[in-house]
Amino acid sequence: MEKRGIVTERGNLNREIEVSNQRLRQLKARMGKLQNWLKEETENTTLPTLADYIQEILSRKAKAGKSHVSQSVYNLKDAANMLNFLTRNHIMDMVGLDEKFSSMIGEQFDIRDKLKPIERRLPVLKKHIEQANIYLKYKGKKKLNKADQILFTAANAYLKGVMNGKTTLPTRAWKEEYARLTAERKTLNQRYLALKDEVKEADQIRKSVYSILRQKQREQSPRRAQDMDR
Repeated sequence: MEKRGIVTERGNLNREIEVSNQRLRQLKARMGKLQNWLKEETENTTLPTLADYIQEILSRKAKAGKSHVSQSVYNLKDAANMLNFLTRNHIMDMVGLDEKFSSMIGEQFDIRDKLKPIERRLPVLKKHIEQANIYLKYKGKKKLNKADQILFTAANAYLKGVMNGKTTLPTRAWKEEYARLTAERKTLNQRYLALKDEVKEADQIRKSVYSILRQKQREQSPRRAQDMDR
């Protein structure tokens, strides 16, 4: 019927479908061009880091002279410390900041876990060495007073309990292990104390950054509302 010039419902539907398909092809082509353009722009543009973003906000706040801005957040010294921390640790965004903070907390737990067996082992080694020294001091002496004999007997009984049938005292090995563990404990404690200050600093920086971003969000909310009303 369409061939004879008679318009049919099915013919109208096919024409509408053809028009829709043509529009979809045009839209798809435009979207492809847009995606290519965005890809090129992304490749040719260096995205600002969190430090850049914070620096830009602080700069504008400083120029505007906002009296309501928190002194603890926008103090120049605090701001410098915050930016130095971000750049020093190569933190690009809030995810990186949170990950850095979490890793520092994790390191604290790791140090604590490493210290536990050392703290348990050192007193044991110390007693081994003390009892070995007492034993070697009085060993072979024929005449001992009552007090010395008690010390020698106690040391001998103690060492038999820890030697597991061995006859040669590993005094040197105990002393070397004691010295090594003491040095390791000192290093771990120093790192733990330093990390404790770093975690405190990082936590304060996180709070400051979140405060700045929340302030920025509050300032932008009215603008977004005005834009939506337009």
